[in-house]
Amino acid sequence: MSETRVVQVRTYLMGLQERITATVAAMDDQAFVSDAWEKAPGEPLQGNGITRILEGGSLFERAGCGFSHVRGPRLPPSATQHRPELAGAPFEAMGVSLVFHPRNPYVPTVHMNVRMISAAHPGAESVCWFGGGMDLTPYYGREEDAVHFHATCRDAVLPFGTDKYPHFKKWCDEYFYLKHRSEQRGIGGIFFDDFSEGGFDNGFALMQSVGDAFLTAYMPVVERRKAMAYGERERNFQLYRRGRYVEFNLVWDRGTHFGLQSGGRTESILLSMPPLASWTYQSVPEAGSPEAALYTQFLPRRDWV
Repeated sequence: MSETRVVQVRTYLMGLQERITATVAAMDDQAFVSDAWEKAPGEPLQGNGITRILEGGSLFERAGCGFSHVRGPRLPPSATQHRPELAGAPFEAMGVSLVFHPRNPYVPTVHMNVRMISAAHPGAESVCWFGGGMDLTPYYGREEDAVHFHATCRDAVLPFGTDKYPHFKKWCDEYFYLKHRSEQRGIGGIFFDDFSEGGFDNGFALMQSVGDAFLTAYMPVVERRKAMAYGERERNFQLYRRGRYVEFNLVWDRGTHFGLQSGGRTESILLSMPPLASWTYQSVPEAGSPEAALYTQFLPRRDWV
């Protein structure tokens, strides 16, 4: 891929990370710690990035937002599931990934990721594709929040075709699914991968539209819920449901697998982990309780807009 395009994508992604972390820091009244890193010579993966992390805030118990730009000698298996012809090809990848774990159980956890990967066997023309999306994981669901989040996701991809939101929503529902529990991770959003429709310019524009929509999708939800009173019961349920988040990220998430398989920076890859989580044997919420409503009204797949 040309150096001009590399600079274009890198500049956008670094700016996106800066905008998002500045907004969250102002809301939490606490600065992110910025950790710039670079892979040492001789490691299988070369590149650099910036990991920004806020921990112990009044609003966010842990908020991580990482930018990375790496090059490697061969694509890991997690990246060639749909492109077997590129197995073993040298690659370049860059992206921004974030997960925010709020302190208040009434504020949902959120994930967003946008990324670009290019690869080519020696002597061949490079192939470039984009991926990303965002999804919401409430502990106590609210219809208003779910509708707003999904409507923002729909509007972000609408300029690229009326088929995109239904397709990307379904993809998100199917992707963020804990197969070993037959359970959704949250209420979804949009997810896309291996996107190269319309070439580089269209794929890059889609990635930017999704990245730019994140603050609009999530921050109004935070504002509505951040001051709600909660007690030990709500906190314990939040920690229990965070355990599901950990299970998905470690067992099923392709992004986590890509990073670990390619020799990425483990500390940055695992910034999505919550600071605290818990597991309880065969926990079943009381029928008719707010906790039970999560399972009956919000986790089952449905159309929100």
